[in-house]
Amino acid sequence: MMVDVPGSPLLLPMAVRLPPSGEMETEMRVLVGDIGGTKTAVGVAETDGLAAEVKETRRYASVSFESLEEILSRFQEETGLSCRFGAFAVAGPVQGRRSETTNLPWRIDADALVQAFGFAEVGLLNDLEAVAWGIAALGSEDLAEIHGGDGDVAGKGNACVVAAGTGLGQAGLYWDGVRHHAFATEGGHADFAPADEREFALLRHLQRRFGRVSWERVVSGQGIANIHEFLLAWHQAEPPDWLRQAIEQGGDRAAIVAEAGAQRRCPLCAETMDVFMRLYGREAGNTALKLMALGGVFLGGGIAPKNLSLLRRAGFLEGFFDKGRMEPLMRRMPVRVILNPHTPLLGAARFVASR
Repeated sequence: MMVDVPGSPLLLPMAVRLPPSGEMETEMRVLVGDIGGTKTAVGVAETDGLAAEVKETRRYASVSFESLEEILSRFQEETGLSCRFGAFAVAGPVQGRRSETTNLPWRIDADALVQAFGFAEVGLLNDLEAVAWGIAALGSEDLAEIHGGDGDVAGKGNACVVAAGTGLGQAGLYWDGVRHHAFATEGGHADFAPADEREFALLRHLQRRFGRVSWERVVSGQGIANIHEFLLAWHQAEPPDWLRQAIEQGGDRAAIVAEAGAQRRCPLCAETMDVFMRLYGREAGNTALKLMALGGVFLGGGIAPKNLSLLRRAGFLEGFFDKGRMEPLMRRMPVRVILNPHTPLLGAARFVASR
C-alpha cells in the first residue's frame, strides 16, 4: 500500500508516512460507490484518511436501476452492511451537494442520501476527482508504466488523470510544494481538434451526426465505435461477417473492435485502434501540457488496462509527445496506467475522511 507524504513524491512506502495536518488519524468505515454510465460499484472502505482498503465490493448494471438509492438498498440487502459515512464518485459534474449524471438519467443529492440511509455525512465528488484522490493509496503493483519520464521530478509536480471508458474523464492534482490537491474538470467535453486529412474527415463525419464534436466522441468506448463506423465509410468497406454477426447479436462494438484490432485479426479494426490510440495520446498530452504534469500522467478508465500492448506501441506516445516545441517537456512526464479498478472507491473514502 502506498500513501502521499508531505514533502515527498506522490507514491512512497506506507512505512514512512507522516500524517499531514487536517487529516484524520483514526480509522473510519465508509460506504463508497463509483457511479458510472455502464456500471456502478459499491463497497465498504476502511480508511484513516491516508491509507484505504475496500471490502465487500459489488458491481451493478446502472441502467437496470432507477436511482442510486435503489442500488444502495440492494447492496445492503445482499451484504447486511451499513456505515455511518457515505462517499460517492459520480460520472458527471458535482455542484455543491448535488449531481446530475452525464450518461444516466439520475439526480444524486447528498442530503437526500443522508435522510434515506441515516448517514452522519455524505460526500459527493466527480469520479475522476475520486481517482485522483485514490492514486496515493496505490502500490507499484497497481500501476503499469508506459513511459518512465524524468525520475528526478516524478511525483513532485502537478499531475493529471485521463480516463477513457464509457466517457472521457479528466482530473488534476495541484502540487503546492508539499503535497497534492485533487480537483475535478470536465475537459473531456472540450472541442475535438483534428490534425490531418483523415481526422478532418472524421470530424466532418461526426458533425453530421452530433453537431458539436467533443474529445469524448473519439476517445472513449463510444469513440472506438464512432471511429470504426467512420473508417468503414472512409474506405467504402464492409465489416467481415463474423464481426457483423458479433455486433448484431448484441455484443459491445467497442470491445469487439478493440480485441480484433489488438489481435490484428481485422485490418480495419486494427486501423481503428491505431487511430484511437494516437488520439488518446494527443488528448492525454493536451491535458498534461495544460497542467504542466511533470508529477505524472495517470491513465484510468476501463480501456487502458485492457489494451496495454496497444498503448505501448508507437501511436499513443507519438500522439502524446507531438507538441511541437514542447516535445522535450512532454518527454519528461511519466505516464502510467492505473490497474486497480477500485481506485475511485479508495479515493472517495480518502476524500470524505479528510473533510
